[in-house]
Amino acid sequence: MTYCLGIKTRWGLVLASDSRSNAGLDQVSTFRKMHTLVLPGERAFILCTSGSVSLSQSVMTMLRQDFQAGHGLAEVDSLYAAARCVGEQVRRVAATDREALERDHISFNVHLLLAGQLRGQEPDLYMIYPQGNPLRATRDSPYLQLGEAKYGRPILDRGIRFDETTLEEAAKYALLSLDSTMRSNMTVGPPVDLVIYGADELKVRWHCRFGEADPQWRTSHSLWDQARRQAVQSLPEIRFADAADRQA
Repeated sequence: MTYCLGIKTRWGLVLASDSRSNAGLDQVSTFRKMHTLVLPGERAFILCTSGSVSLSQSVMTMLRQDFQAGHGLAEVDSLYAAARCVGEQVRRVAATDREALERDHISFNVHLLLAGQLRGQEPDLYMIYPQGNPLRATRDSPYLQLGEAKYGRPILDRGIRFDETTLEEAAKYALLSLDSTMRSNMTVGPPVDLVIYGADELKVRWHCRFGEADPQWRTSHSLWDQARRQAVQSLPEIRFADAADRQA
């Protein structure tokens, strides 16, 4: 399974992903799901993948080959066009592999998050579906998730606000969302990749990779557990009516 998320705020973008994969025929236990394609000073893209490892690899290989040759994401004129470009590669892979997969009752399953910026434009965030069509994050819905989303969603709903959440705060929410998911679902696991992209940087400056024993990861996990318990203990006592009060 997989859990990846992207957060968009007025100050830029935050992306996070786990690295665990037990995807049936792929037989892979650890797989990097975050990728970057950058022309410094001109354009920067961060992509996260979920679904079949083999399909994700095919899509990313073609995107990277085109980018290095100056085509594809290297020449699009907007983030929307970039999302469509990624979708076209998904459909190319589908045209090659979908029929054979479905003949053996294996679904064509690959989703991607695309985040980034072109010089002179605003940063943006999209999800691309297996059919190749994109969904854009908005001010009212400023984050997108891939994979095992339900466990990590509540904290994002409570905390992420496009106009209020700083990039540092968004990064902390992202890590807590991953932590909650890993606590509840063993198919999501470390290492965890985290990227913070500040608006107009046009390069990927801030990237961390946390293993299970990483001191920062362990400290955040421990402090969050303590804070949660203290918050529960600080809630007012629940008042119950006794039997006599209910009969009055």
